[in-house]
Amino acid sequence: MSGPRAGTSLIAARRAIAARLAAAGIETPDLDARLLVGLVTGLDLTGLTVAAERPLTAAEGARLADLVQRRLDGWPVARLAGAKEFWGLSFTLDAATLVPRPDTETVVEAALHLLHGRRNEPLRIADLGTGTGALLLALLSELPRAYGIGTDISRAALAPARANATRLGLAARAGFVASDYAAALGESFDLIVSNPPYIATAEIATLPREVREHDPHLALDGGPDGLAAYRRLLPQAAGRLRRGGTLVVEVGAGQADAVADLMRAAGFSEVGSRADLGGILRAVGGRKDR
Repeated sequence: MSGPRAGTSLIAARRAIAARLAAAGIETPDLDARLLVGLVTGLDLTGLTVAAERPLTAAEGARLADLVQRRLDGWPVARLAGAKEFWGLSFTLDAATLVPRPDTETVVEAALHLLHGRRNEPLRIADLGTGTGALLLALLSELPRAYGIGTDISRAALAPARANATRLGLAARAGFVASDYAAALGESFDLIVSNPPYIATAEIATLPREVREHDPHLALDGGPDGLAAYRRLLPQAAGRLRRGGTLVVEVGAGQADAVADLMRAAGFSEVGSRADLGGILRAVGGRKDR
């Protein structure tokens, strides 16, 4: 049995699951246990606290046992739930999309900072390699008059992006097209953002199991040095930005200086970087002057 049996209280179930996950070396056993119990019961943190002594039903116990075993087998909780929170918004995902990560919120923060007092302007935004649509939709949620396009080379990834836009009430201001970054775009933009693949090919095998076995390699593999995507993306972005437009991209640990150099070589000025909550330079941005 991989999970607590029917009749076990919710609080006891959480404790038992957390102990199993901790013994297996999972880094966030208490959080994962709470999320798994919440997933089968439909209860949030407050609900789980109020109903702490409520017993699991037989159906809940069976489903919980399956989820616990899959988590022990390396499935990320977000994959089990089919959704992940990003920028306070819930994004559905599938096998074709990368799980949105908290570090990527640094790109949103940097973009909003660089826009300064333009938040109420009818800005045009492009999100290159949109995946779930997380970057684009997070920005649209903060920029009430903006419109945006998300591109992805994976047509399969566009379905959850469109679904997320609809569910979040942003579909009227968001479009999605299949494209290798900006190659299929004919219009110009005030802001372009991207979280391209930046893991060096040889390093993918060393990534945590949850990532290397469940995130699409197309969204991870940045070529031999991890910078291949930037070499394609930056010149395209420069060609699609309006004069004075802004570009912000996510980068991997230790890549900020190299990407900043590539950005300057592509014609960007005022190039700078922004750190994530862990102190790692995670976003690099610049402005197009001509």
